[in-house]
Amino acid sequence: MRFTSIASGSSGNASYIGDEETHILIDVGVTQKAITEGLSALSLSLSDIDGIFLTHEHIDHIRAVGTISRKYGIPIYGTLATLRETLLSKSLGDFDRGLLHPILPDQSIRIASLEILPFSIDHDAADPVAYRVRSGEKCAAVTTDLGHFDDYICGHLRDLDAVLIEANHDPRMLADGPYPLPLKRRILSDRGHLSNEISGKLIDTILHPGLKHIFLGHLSEENNLPELALRTVREVIDRSESGNRSEGLSISVAKRHAVSEIIEF
Repeated sequence: MRFTSIASGSSGNASYIGDEETHILIDVGVTQKAITEGLSALSLSLSDIDGIFLTHEHIDHIRAVGTISRKYGIPIYGTLATLRETLLSKSLGDFDRGLLHPILPDQSIRIASLEILPFSIDHDAADPVAYRVRSGEKCAAVTTDLGHFDDYICGHLRDLDAVLIEANHDPRMLADGPYPLPLKRRILSDRGHLSNEISGKLIDTILHPGLKHIFLGHLSEENNLPELALRTVREVIDRSESGNRSEGLSISVAKRHAVSEIIEF
């Protein structure tokens, strides 16, 4: 399998997961041009993509749905509520509704060689999900835009080879920053976003020897710094009672406006 982030941050998100036979995108929250440029680093084009899987309907996850659909006719998957809200987004323009395919959390869908399993997360969206993707014995996941984690979420993130997990904000930067109080409360809520520290706790919970790479994703441009996110996550792991240590662990921050490291496993 190959796995990378094409873009990750509050301004837009898109990830690629695939193998030699099948290629999918999880979210298309940046421009079609940015996605095309990102795929070129993988020696792929949008014509090679077999499906687009939406986590939820916020614009930083669906921005290119309209333009890609009108030109390439790629099937689009999401929960029924997510697809409904996506259709209501006037900024996307008109596109073929026949391309939309509803999915259900905890019911896997197979596209050629890939098995895609959506699972529910809590976020201030209609019916958001994260995704676990398997090819043979290999498995990767994309999990962002969640206000908290629990045993259910951890269960879906066990035994992965690679994962992208949200590390959205530093609580002190958020508290001292320019956001209005209602927005700060929303971000900090159980339907908001994971802080660096909570991200570290989630990673510590799912760590195992076979986890080859961890991307920290969806960093806030106003309320976080890449080096702060990385340092905080490593510190949380190192001081936990699990016995895990961050030394030697492959963790990097997914790039905001460019393709990140391409992970092969």
